[in-house]
This record gives sequence, C-alpha cells and structure tokens, in this order.
Amino acid sequence: MNSMKVLAVIPARYASTRFPGKPLALLGGKPIIQWVWECVSQMPTLDEAIVATDDERILKAVQQFGGKAMMTSSLHRSGTDRCGEVLHNLENNGCQYDVVINLQGDEPFTQQSQLNSLIACFNDSRTQIATLKTSISSFGELSSPNNVKVVCGGKGQALYFSRQPIPFLRGVEPAEWLSRQPYYKHVGIYAFRAETLKELVQLEPSPLEKSESLEQLRWLENGYTIQVRPTAQANIGIDTPEDLAAAEQYLLNLKK
Repeated sequence: MNSMKVLAVIPARYASTRFPGKPLALLGGKPIIQWVWECVSQMPTLDEAIVATDDERILKAVQQFGGKAMMTSSLHRSGTDRCGEVLHNLENNGCQYDVVINLQGDEPFTQQSQLNSLIACFNDSRTQIATLKTSISSFGELSSPNNVKVVCGGKGQALYFSRQPIPFLRGVEPAEWLSRQPYYKHVGIYAFRAETLKELVQLEPSPLEKSESLEQLRWLENGYTIQVRPTAQANIGIDTPEDLAAAEQYLLNLKK
C-alpha cells in the first residue's frame, strides 16, 4: 500500500476566453468537471481530491454531484498557484500531504493508470516534479505550436519543453523527421512534492516561460528537475466548443 499521502487538485475556472463556463458544459450528459472528479475520487492511491475554483457556480455544481470543492482566489495566474492555495488551506487545517497532483479540469478522459505512474515517481526521494509524455505520430502534431514537445535526458528528466519541434534534425527534410527520430508530446498533468510546490508558487515568471508561454520552463530555469514518464494515451483536452463536439464523438465511438 502506498504510504505517501497524496492530494489531487482539479483547478477549474469559469471565465475561459475561448469557452466560458467550460467546466460545466455537458459531455455525455454530465459536466466535464464531473468526469475528471469521478476519475480520481475512486483511486485508492489518493487520499483526497478537491476541485479548486474561483466561481460559485462551479462550486455548487461540484457539490451537487457529490464532489468536494474549494473556493480559491480569482487572481491566480496558473493552476499551479491554485493548487498551492489549496495545499496551504488544508495544511492550516492540520492536514499534511507528501505529493500534490495538478489534474486539468478540462481533460475528461484522464486515466487512473496515468496518475499512478506519476505517484510512483515519488518513491524516489529525489523526485521534485513529475509529468507525462506520449509519442508523436504525425507531422501535423509535431508542427503544431498547440502541441508542446519535450526532450529528456537519459534518466528521464526533462531537458526542455517547446512549442517548436525539438530536436531539430539538421540536413533532414522536416517531413522525414518522424521516421528518423522519436518525438514526444507533453501531456500536461503534473505531480509535485508538497515542499517543492510551496517553493514553486513563490517564483516569478522567467524569461523562457514568457517566450514560449510555458510555465514549466520557469521551474527548469530555476534549477528544478522534472521527471517525465511515458504514457500511451494523449489525453483529449477541451479548450473550445469544437473540442467538446470531438469529445462527444469519441464517447460515441467508445460505446460502439
């Protein structure tokens, strides 16, 4: 049995630019946020799961389907900051956790096996942060700036994340890159050692982070290590109403 105390936080904002009210949009008859909650709430390796929101409508919806939610500041710049506030509030109430998972509230098809893979990284006392990667199989995926690419060192630690295809293959036509070199897409679920998370939320945005608009570069620039585990599944994130329609189709295909 896992001796670590693990907290899962699901940040959920109402005021999304591209899809206002997204966490409450219905997918297969249930709010998107409920899909994510149900994935984690039954996991024996998790001690607590909480939706972190800045909107009363999301708070009430989560409570209505039997989930746990906490109001957090509307000033947070990232889900990581929201996770940090939840951890701070729980610790002030006497709760202690070793590991905190930041689980996207807009990825309804997250697998429990993915989260368990992240938790396992913390059996190594040196692990500070853990995340996931999956293989890229098409040039469209590789070239899209919406797909964040990651390169790792020999011990599975992230060297760099970029919206550009990395590594660059000199002297090879880009259309041939995938046949010459494995490329990996970052799957944006994070797990943090609790003490590390408290430090991360104190950091100011860094130059590389501002350049690529990728928060994880702030951590690398400040000397933190990020352990990256492979996963076979590239989760379906829902950022727009069109993504929601694609997720509905995915659900229908699963039922066939």
